[in-house]
Amino acid sequence: MSEALTRGVEAVMRRALTTAILPRYQSLAAHEVIAKATDDMVTVADREAEVMLAEGLAALLPEAVIVGEEAAHADSAVLDRLGDALCWIIDPLDGTNNFAAGKPPFGVLVALAERGVTVGGWILDGLSGRFCHALQGQGAWVDGEAVRARTTGEVPPIAAISLLFANPERRAGLKTYIAPHYTLVDIPRCAAEQYPRIVLGQNDVSIFERTLAWDHAAGVLFVNEAGGKAARPDGSPYRVDRHLEPGLIAAASPALWDELAARMAALS
Repeated sequence: MSEALTRGVEAVMRRALTTAILPRYQSLAAHEVIAKATDDMVTVADREAEVMLAEGLAALLPEAVIVGEEAAHADSAVLDRLGDALCWIIDPLDGTNNFAAGKPPFGVLVALAERGVTVGGWILDGLSGRFCHALQGQGAWVDGEAVRARTTGEVPPIAAISLLFANPERRAGLKTYIAPHYTLVDIPRCAAEQYPRIVLGQNDVSIFERTLAWDHAAGVLFVNEAGGKAARPDGSPYRVDRHLEPGLIAAASPALWDELAARMAALS
């Protein structure tokens, strides 16, 4: 996969951010925020950005099908495309709850998958403009500079544990058997922020229960290509065509991943 494709993807993402998203930051009208489900919302910015991203990405790689978060919400049959030969996966506005509340972090996520396996991932921060990307087998970059994942060096390690979508029994287990071994920090409720934190030495590990493709495809590849590790708790790789399965661990190093996975296995 060429860097020319990355330049094209970045241009499409920045155009959507500056045209559809940032002009509405801290200026959304009440009718421009719609509840999709409990604790899940969409804004007019999400919808307009997805249209722009879909059109731009289709022009870059016409042979790829497109799965956008909002399109999939409107028609679940769209999800059947995730295992196609080539598939663009779009989260037009990651961190919508934050954005709707007029606060960071939020961003744009795009991934490219080949038969269910992510081969490219691009992460654009909404306010700083930081651009992270990874290409399968080729490495990871932040603003054009190659990057390697680094730990915080803290003892105990720093963990961001998402309990939002865990059932009560699992939530209790995580709090009782996992949390005491780590220094806990708040989750940003934004995968476009959480995955870079793992790579850039801000967090050591993170646990996710819900693993939807548009939230995780780009970030998982970014962590793995940077030399960290992101995988299912049993060690199997994350696949976008199996994104409805629960459970995902990301860590700044394979050793930290192994340590947390062993503790998670004791919960089963």
